[in-house]
Amino acid sequence: MAEDQPCLGECGDATVQITVTDANATGASRSKLVYISSDNGQARRVTIYQYALIYPSYNTSPQAPDSTGMSTAVQLAAKFKLGWNIGNTLEAPNGETGWGNPQITESYIKFVKQQGFTAIRLPCAWNLTHLSDEKTAKINPDWLNRVKEIVGYCVKNDMYVMLNIHWDGGWLEKNITKQKQDSVGAKQKAFWEQIATTMRDFDEHLMFASANEPAADDAEAMEVLASHHQTFVNAVRSTGGKNSHRVLIVQGPNTNSELTYNIMNTLPVDPTANRLMVEVHNYLPSQFCFLDEDVSWGKMAYYWGKGYHSTIEPDRNATYGEEDAHIADYNRMKTKFIDKGIPVIMGEYGAYRRDHSAHVPKDLALHNASVDYWITFTTKEALARGIKPFWWDIGAALDRSTNTVKDQRTINALKAAL
Repeated sequence: MAEDQPCLGECGDATVQITVTDANATGASRSKLVYISSDNGQARRVTIYQYALIYPSYNTSPQAPDSTGMSTAVQLAAKFKLGWNIGNTLEAPNGETGWGNPQITESYIKFVKQQGFTAIRLPCAWNLTHLSDEKTAKINPDWLNRVKEIVGYCVKNDMYVMLNIHWDGGWLEKNITKQKQDSVGAKQKAFWEQIATTMRDFDEHLMFASANEPAADDAEAMEVLASHHQTFVNAVRSTGGKNSHRVLIVQGPNTNSELTYNIMNTLPVDPTANRLMVEVHNYLPSQFCFLDEDVSWGKMAYYWGKGYHSTIEPDRNATYGEEDAHIADYNRMKTKFIDKGIPVIMGEYGAYRRDHSAHVPKDLALHNASVDYWITFTTKEALARGIKPFWWDIGAALDRSTNTVKDQRTINALKAAL
């Protein structure tokens, strides 16, 4: 931005004009050039700096770059196909078991692999209750080591793994504004320097993801989000070692495909070429996928897709977001990114059954069949365009305590897309 903001004032007998211009907006610091001139011929120029480095640097042991065995983004995307989220666990506010799920075990990772999945997404909180010093944004070393242990389970078992900063109280996701750009960017830098340093020695199986579902709805917010993604890339790369060549994933605005297509027109500047991926999510339409009660803006939908609309409950048929809408979204991602050598991750997606809820569909067999159809259709069409899908699960489809399948129909529908 280079917008002049003139104002007039009085200084004795002279009229003084002050012009303020942005000189720098890198995310690391901001500066203003203040020009003061008067009609008596005197002029001054003052530069005012506002630094965003409100936390200490955690890049305390940078290493020389190490590209050994580190693939490009396109090469890496070709090595995995179907992904699995371990949701409601590492991102829980009160720790790993805070939302009722057991701790993640290596046996569970092996069980997920046995079901046909080749990649894991680890939604993770770092801010909430995981700081040992809030004033310095220092992450508790015990938490860093626990997350590292879980990443190790995945890598050891040849599972590709995405590690992110998830909702995390919304410190980034709900504050994508010019007013908070510096403070949020400073925390983004501090966190990723710590995460990246801790995880630096893992090979290419580990990918980092900048955020989760950043709330950016317009071009101005997208500009701020882009600065946070740039901070993420800079922080990770600065730690060196394998992080210098690790694949990094940046999220589209609201992880919405249409918004991402329309306003995400640049990617971060990366000193290592061809190592970036883009992430979007898919819960279309939300009234069918997960809405669990009727709300002011719409009713729950139980039936979705061509040939799966109900004549028993026609008011519960999906009215938007059916096959053509998914194909249009996928085609947008293929045209804008995949065709240009930038892989796309569908980091979350899912549609869930209401057979155990307070709202049981009257045509339950058709409801279950339409859920199966949504799962297979969306997965197959995504894969056909090179989009890598990661199913969102919070323990509903696979039992983490017993390592058994709880919803075989969902697993079968996912596999049917392969």
